[in-house]
Amino acid sequence: MRKAAKQILWCIAGLIVLCVVLRFAFFNDFSIYSYIPSSKQGEIKVTVEKPEVIHAGEPVRGEGFIRTPVYPGETGTTVLDVTVGESKDGSMHILRVGRFHTVYDKNNDNFTGDTSLLIGVTLFWLFVSAIMLWHFFQAKGTAFYDYSTIYYAGFSLFALVTGLTIMVNTISHAFHPERYNMMTVYSSISGASTWFMKLTAPVMIVFAIVLAVSNIVLMRHEGWQPGNALGLLVSIVIILGEALELYFMMRFSSGSEWEIRLERTLENTYATLFIYCQCMLTGAVICGIKAAKHTPDLDKDFIIIHGCWFRKDGTLPPLLRDRVEKALSFWKTQKETTGKEAIFVPSGGQGKDEPMPEGEAIRQYLQSQEVPEDLILTEFRSKNTFENMSFSKKLIREKNPEGKVIFATSSYHVFRSGIWAKRAGLTAEGIGSRTRWWFWPNAFIRETAGLLHKRWKQELFFLLVLLLFFGLLSMIL
Repeated sequence: MRKAAKQILWCIAGLIVLCVVLRFAFFNDFSIYSYIPSSKQGEIKVTVEKPEVIHAGEPVRGEGFIRTPVYPGETGTTVLDVTVGESKDGSMHILRVGRFHTVYDKNNDNFTGDTSLLIGVTLFWLFVSAIMLWHFFQAKGTAFYDYSTIYYAGFSLFALVTGLTIMVNTISHAFHPERYNMMTVYSSISGASTWFMKLTAPVMIVFAIVLAVSNIVLMRHEGWQPGNALGLLVSIVIILGEALELYFMMRFSSGSEWEIRLERTLENTYATLFIYCQCMLTGAVICGIKAAKHTPDLDKDFIIIHGCWFRKDGTLPPLLRDRVEKALSFWKTQKETTGKEAIFVPSGGQGKDEPMPEGEAIRQYLQSQEVPEDLILTEFRSKNTFENMSFSKKLIREKNPEGKVIFATSSYHVFRSGIWAKRAGLTAEGIGSRTRWWFWPNAFIRETAGLLHKRWKQELFFLLVLLLFFGLLSMIL
């Protein structure tokens, strides 16, 4: 994550230089646009209050507007009036000349070199998206099991959509500044979260419906327990969240400028909060799917099998049996392909309602599948995933300090298990066993919640920074 942050900082520095070069090389001219109906005919008159501050060029009539090129002089503020014929009604502009002969039009926030700035902002968001995507696809093997990959996968999409949105505004402003002034562009930038939420709403609604259906089927199979209703709760939150954004979008804003700005700020802040959660969920889903589908190289010395609940008669339920069968499949494929026999490490302690340690139940199943006793190294003290990895690591290092390791668990649990392996100091890749379609979504929602729970302070800080940034942007622009 630090490497990506440094690259983004270098990107910002380079884009600042690019904006300066573009400003003085290609975007040094400035024109004001007066919205005067084409029906008004006659001589165009341009009057400048302080000619020493601004010199007006020859006005040009367009469709519904008049373009007047202006040339800066001394630093200061002046008023420029544009009238047509004998009419006293015209268009008044308050112009300010600042440093580097930059002209600023207070009527619409246009200024000299504004297009160069928009190009820089567009490239910034597109580069951020490219940097995140590059790091996501470069994270391979054990390096993939990291919280940063969630950010790369989730927020690269947000950065890409934001960049494309600003790019459209940049092109519109560059070719039609009379219609797409900087006020319009600012509003689009400050409302990036709101726009992204509107754009992704159909996908989120479909996701919520699928999640709800799978959760209802899960509860029919597994029972109506609170833990089994998490996916249904998330789907309801998503639908209500999208409905609230629709209400904001359709609501008519009235009042003073600051009241309207405050309402827009609240909407953008709410959208930022929703999008943050959406991006984190999206990133976690992408990482989870990729981790579950990953196939490690056939060169492993040890295969850790994560235990879970099993029946009181000692037999393995489908969830645990599938984990063991996945490990056996990898073991057989590696042996047939390379001739190398890996050592199984069944891992899991004894629960209150279990007749023996989970590791022992797995060991007995492996023996029933004709796995030699000398190829089984049982760990039977662990109570959670971290201990699975930590205690198994100790056994493995005593046997072979340089041994290569994989772990077998359910598909939805691979990514989180990989993160725990790194925390335990164990270099290991994961393989995921199949999971019934109605069980996978709710289980993965629990996994995502578990991932973020361990980093709630960091996540809260990052969220507050985003809320503050987009909130202030909405109030200022």
